[in-house]
Amino acid sequence: MAQELAYVIVTPYSLYKSRTGGILSRLITRTGLDLVGLRMFAPSAELVSEYAKIIVSAHDTQDRKIQELLKEYVSTKFAPDAKTGQRKRVMVMLFRGDEAVRKVRSVVGNLSPDRRMGETIRDTYSDLILDENGSVVYFEPAVLAAPTKEEAESKLKLWARHSDKDGGILDDVVNYAPGTTGERTLVLIKPDNFKFPTGRPGNVIDFFSRTGLYIVGAKVLRMSTAQAMEFYGPVREILRTKLKDGVSAKAKDILEKEFGFKIPASEQKALGEILGPIQGDAQFDNIVRFMSGHAAGEIPEADWTKPGTEKCIALIYEGVNAVNKIRDVLGPTDPSKAPPGSIRREFGSTIMVNAAHASDSAENAQREFGIVKPGENNFKQVVEETFGKI
Repeated sequence: MAQELAYVIVTPYSLYKSRTGGILSRLITRTGLDLVGLRMFAPSAELVSEYAKIIVSAHDTQDRKIQELLKEYVSTKFAPDAKTGQRKRVMVMLFRGDEAVRKVRSVVGNLSPDRRMGETIRDTYSDLILDENGSVVYFEPAVLAAPTKEEAESKLKLWARHSDKDGGILDDVVNYAPGTTGERTLVLIKPDNFKFPTGRPGNVIDFFSRTGLYIVGAKVLRMSTAQAMEFYGPVREILRTKLKDGVSAKAKDILEKEFGFKIPASEQKALGEILGPIQGDAQFDNIVRFMSGHAAGEIPEADWTKPGTEKCIALIYEGVNAVNKIRDVLGPTDPSKAPPGSIRREFGSTIMVNAAHASDSAENAQREFGIVKPGENNFKQVVEETFGKI
């Protein structure tokens, strides 16, 4: 069976209410599909108009009145602010796999004033409130998804056509109080969260939502070996130096046991000088392998720049004091030293397998942006790989 490409659009309100993590967790765990794309959009009036026109469909099992409500909702709630022109944040998720469209729509669910208790995403996060006369008092669909393969294709092609000018790292979508300014920081949700279909990626995003920051960039990243080496390059020399004492003590114990004589402190230090850098390089290779799938010595140099085999999610958070707020929720590098309630205490297991990375300064965030390129449009690439050139 040919694999399909399906989408879920997270509405501006769901993003504002920090429901992204819960939505993603349900989609991954209940569909078993592969998350292959993420992109933030600030839809233009043109994109909103074109998308609204094709929402109502004879092939949608959703009641026609609900479809008309969705059309009106998109026309108003996705559009730039009528007074200020400020655009709104929208996230589009791409999922690939067998029967992807049906599976996604099943987990998303339909809209009804008589919804069941939490069975679908819309049961939990959407609202359709009617008055005693049956008139709509309040409507929030939470997410949107295509009803058929054909409509998934046509709507994804539309969003892909606008993905360069309306998508990427969003500017001027966050309002600040007078006298305050924002900063941006990078978060990588690491490969240990993607070993099998699990709610962990969404759960980690939920933890970060405590910061009150805004997601302004998102990308599914398969870090290349070259990217991993550059990204973690500053760590290499630290490891080569930091591990000297530990490796020399261990080597001393092993050699004394094996040969039956004592090794003086000066010779132990010399062992550290020799073995520390070697151990540091080995640990660095482990990090590169963990993040990309291969250490440099395991593949031809020509393949170092190719996308790796391991999956991450790259997110850009924006807001006041963003770097410190994110790192406070993340916790220290060693999960055993992380406080209760931090991400690394809850989801990490070792210093390397510790759930997520976050920039340690605004300056390093800029360096890391340049390496992982979170604004890169691999959303359009995934759509074109499936449906052909747009």
